[in-house]
Amino acid sequence: MSHYVVPVKPPPATPAPAATLALLRDRPGAAAFEVLLIRRHGASKFAAGDFVFPGGKIEPDDNPDDAAAWCAGLDPARAARVLGLETAPRAALGYWIGAIRETFEEVGLLLAYGPDGGPARVDPARLGDHRRACQAENRAFWDMVRAERLTLATDRLVHFAHWITPETQPLRFDTRFFATPAPAGQDAVADAHEITEVRWLAPREALEANRRGELPLRVPTIKNLGLLDGTASAAEALRRLEGRAVPTIMPRVIVEGGTRRVLLPGEPGYA
Repeated sequence: MSHYVVPVKPPPATPAPAATLALLRDRPGAAAFEVLLIRRHGASKFAAGDFVFPGGKIEPDDNPDDAAAWCAGLDPARAARVLGLETAPRAALGYWIGAIRETFEEVGLLLAYGPDGGPARVDPARLGDHRRACQAENRAFWDMVRAERLTLATDRLVHFAHWITPETQPLRFDTRFFATPAPAGQDAVADAHEITEVRWLAPREALEANRRGELPLRVPTIKNLGLLDGTASAAEALRRLEGRAVPTIMPRVIVEGGTRRVLLPGEPGYA
């Protein structure tokens, strides 16, 4: 008698918490604004070669015991209410911190206030040392915050989207998207390791370049650029995002006739 072994489908990978940040700035001399897009290295395990917003995985080092004391206008309870994570307020706060840390590591933009309450002003050479230290070890970010007596500009981040990687993917993220004005007087510079290019584009420019095949974008980036499109200034775009209902979106990937399709909730065939 022959026996057939029915293969057991492994459970989906657990998505890791992640945060990403859309940085907005007005375009000089025009009634338009730009958003920062960064290109991930072609050898990256996730989104290789694609243009995305700065961001990455939330790390345990992002949330020391005294983290809230260094955050402007935000405590764990409020962070939990905004994200709908009332049972995990401390973890909720980590999304804001992780978005700010990743942005500093990847493009060198520091979203923080100095000891006088104004925008952080750190000697460029010293700031470069801090950035290199952060890239080598996440906990160095907090060494910088304490040494420079900074307060993280968590009060300026607007939570506006929530995406979870499809269950079929081996590498999954539970990602919160934030938006904020880009810090004045700072330049975005790729780290040349994880990030190979930075580009400031109006949302419509980025979407049209993607349609022409000139700018590789992932589905969440495309949809979130669409939320930003159609406004004349960074401030107007942020006002549009503030307080909007934020649904959780987990795409499905299907293959039909050898063609890969991404379906979103509400689209035919998703259920």
